[in-house]
Amino acid sequence: MIPETLKIWWLALRPQTLGAAVAPVSVGTAMAFADGKGHALAALVALLGALLIQIGTNFANDYFDFVKGADTEERLGPVRATQAGLVTPEAMRHAFGLTFGIAFLLGLYLVTRGGWPIVVIGLCSIAAGIAYTGGPYPLAYHGLGDVFVLVFFGPVAVGGTYYVQAQDIHSTVLLAGLGPGLIATALLAVNNLRDADTDEQSNKRTLAVRFGKDFARHEYVLAVGVALMLPVLLVLESGSHWGALLALLSLGVGRLPIQQILRGTEGIELNQTLALTGKFLLLYSLLLALGWLLG
Repeated sequence: MIPETLKIWWLALRPQTLGAAVAPVSVGTAMAFADGKGHALAALVALLGALLIQIGTNFANDYFDFVKGADTEERLGPVRATQAGLVTPEAMRHAFGLTFGIAFLLGLYLVTRGGWPIVVIGLCSIAAGIAYTGGPYPLAYHGLGDVFVLVFFGPVAVGGTYYVQAQDIHSTVLLAGLGPGLIATALLAVNNLRDADTDEQSNKRTLAVRFGKDFARHEYVLAVGVALMLPVLLVLESGSHWGALLALLSLGVGRLPIQQILRGTEGIELNQTLALTGKFLLLYSLLLALGWLLG
């Protein structure tokens, strides 16, 4: 039997979101090994750090959305631990502080390999994780969450993972980072589309609230469409690595959530779209990584 407390914290860390942390690290690592510059320990530490920052961000989001009144009984998404009374606000605040603290300590090893650029990336990633819904100007409350996700789950995560292993970087790596970054942005667009009505009531001005639900649907389709074009661009840019086209096979999973968005799925039914988009993100990234290694 798993203790009830562990079940609650497992729920709170939102395991369904962790693929968004694994995805860019897998791409950056594959590109480093394909260039003959891979480093297994650095890759493992980068993965653990990415997972911890994702979990810390989830905990911080759980805490700040509750404090700001964005999480109410009317929300359509999965249970939030603080809002549901399963975890006290104080415990959740300590949880995200501890998680980010462990991520920082792990990052010290990466600093020994990558130097000051890794210090900047690590501190900015942690700060952005808190500022996503916390601080004096929370990004998600001002329609800037999409930019945060695109940048930090895309080129920053892929580029940083590559850099701590290869100890250099090139433009193809950053271009490849746009793939997972764009699908992660689409993931956020679904989330914001689902929560648009309750977010508007709590003055959480996401892009779906600012510009309407149709905008969020167009954002989703555009982000996914460009991500699916990216493997072709990578082949053209690199002049090789035709295996990157394997990423297009992920459309087998991505087709259904795209159809759901296009046909106007709303409300609680978007939870399925969200889950499928998360699987699409992970599969796309793993196939891109595998294809890049195959050449």
